[in-house]
This record gives sequence, structure tokens and C-alpha cells, in this order.
Amino acid sequence: MTFKSLREECFEANMMLPKLNLVIYTFGNVSCVDRDKNVFAIKPSGVPYDILKVEDIVICDLDGNVVDGIMRPSSDTKTHAVLYKNWLSIGGIAHTHSTFGTSWAQALCEIPIFGTTHADYLTHDIPCALPMKDEYIEGDYEINTGHQIIECMKEKELSHEEVEMILVGSHAPFTWGKTAAKAVHNSAILEQCAHMAYLTLQINPDANKLKEALIRKHHQRKHGPDSYYGQS
Repeated sequence: MTFKSLREECFEANMMLPKLNLVIYTFGNVSCVDRDKNVFAIKPSGVPYDILKVEDIVICDLDGNVVDGIMRPSSDTKTHAVLYKNWLSIGGIAHTHSTFGTSWAQALCEIPIFGTTHADYLTHDIPCALPMKDEYIEGDYEINTGHQIIECMKEKELSHEEVEMILVGSHAPFTWGKTAAKAVHNSAILEQCAHMAYLTLQINPDANKLKEALIRKHHQRKHGPDSYYGQS
């Protein structure tokens, strides 16, 4: 197997990260999964985007073991593997260290839903998973990061199909979606919401969250059964 189309999808999604100013240097990674073959493609570790090639993309099984490729996969590979094994409806995952999203993660704060831009995409604050305990950090850190994400979503009673983004406390954002392109799209939305929330609090430290009626209206007109946003 050459996994040509899977590699191409993964490469194209990864190359969107620098175009959207979500990464610098070698930061971040995107993966996409082939459920029929039980493998996923992911960016190789430490390779700058300006020299990354399609053939550099690494193919791994759902335990994070390399199936095809000559490079070492991203150091976050096992985190991606955990999410793919537990959330069967997702097709792509993105991880960035984007400036504002990462700043909220470092502050251990959820991103509040202050406005309708945020509500267009989700009806909740963007969650922040608290840092894991030392024994988990010293154990299989990347696997435990995946479980940290899953447990946070469970504790907050959030569906990964409705809330496709999270901050990992003291670390950075992770996003996902039905495709790698959608995962990257969600990374850009998270960063925009993080930036606007920061500016909102600079202008008014006592700003109120968006009222429930506006949250419902903006989310439903875009995603509800009677949605009327867009052309389809």
C-alpha cells in the first residue's frame, strides 16, 4: 500500500497551519484517519513546514506504531491514536500552539462565550482540561494526554461531536472534526475566539457572557434543523 491519497490529505491540512498563522517553525501537527484500513497519517516530528513533502507524511496504526514511512512521526502521535480509538466519528485531528489559544491554556482558563462569533460554532465555553498529575506526566505522557482530553469532555458532559475543540491546560489547543480540513478549520476558529475573548476582557474586565437566547439563535440558524445560513 502507498497510502497516497491519505498522505496527500494530511499534507494539505498540515500546510494550512502556517498559512493561517496558527504555527511557527516546526510547531503543531495534523493527522487524518482511514477507518477502513485502521491507519492514520500524521506529520513527521520536527520537520519545518517549508521543506515538508507529501512523501514525508508517516502512516501509523491506531496504537501509534509506524506502518509506512521513513521518518519518525510527531511526538504527539499517541495522543492522536487514543482519540481515534475512542471517538470513532472523527476523521482528523489538529494540534497547534497558536498564540491566544495557548495563552488561555497556560492560564488554565476556559474561553468564555462572549459573542455570536463563538456561538456560531458552539454553545459552550471552550473547555480547558486541567494539567495531569505528576505520575501521569512521568508515565506514558502522550497516551495520558489523550485520556486527559477524553476525561475532561466526560466530566463536563460535552459531546465531542458538538464541541470539537479543547485546551489542554499548561499545554495548548487540540481540535478535531470529520476531516483533517475541518480539524484545521476548528483550530482557526478556536484561535479567533481566544483572541476576541482576550480583547473583550481588556476592554471590559466585567464583561458578561452572551445571553442564552442569542447563543441559541446563532447556533441554530447555522446548525439547527431549520438552519438558513449559507447556500445549501
